[in-house]
Amino acid sequence: MNGSKAYLEHVAIWVKDIHWHIRFFEDVLGMTMREVDGTADEPRQYWTLGGVQFIHKPDYESPEGRLAHLGVMCEDLEAALAAAQRYEVTEMQQGRNWIRLPDGLAVELIQAKPASCVAQALSINPRAEA
Repeated sequence: MNGSKAYLEHVAIWVKDIHWHIRFFEDVLGMTMREVDGTADEPRQYWTLGGVQFIHKPDYESPEGRLAHLGVMCEDLEAALAAAQRYEVTEMQQGRNWIRLPDGLAVELIQAKPASCVAQALSINPRAEA
């Protein structure tokens, strides 16, 4: 195992009605906008604080679900890419930090800045009492 650590920074899903998902995640979970591709009125993609990315795809149909890709924040992107090459992954057209696993799952590897934020994120205990 390489010494570098990583955490899941976001999950990207295709949605038919992006506005419904934005409203639900804001109203129910308080997950407000972090970033938008397009405009607030006509978003093509929408990222929430808290790690969800919606990709507007009104004609999406698939029995396998709606997962688009996993976005993984890495302490050391180059070490992660080197380690990934020992497996049967393929580089995707989006760039060398995008890899497709043999079963089809797409993973976007992202360099954490600063790298120490990965350790901070991993130190959070999601089951701790508030």
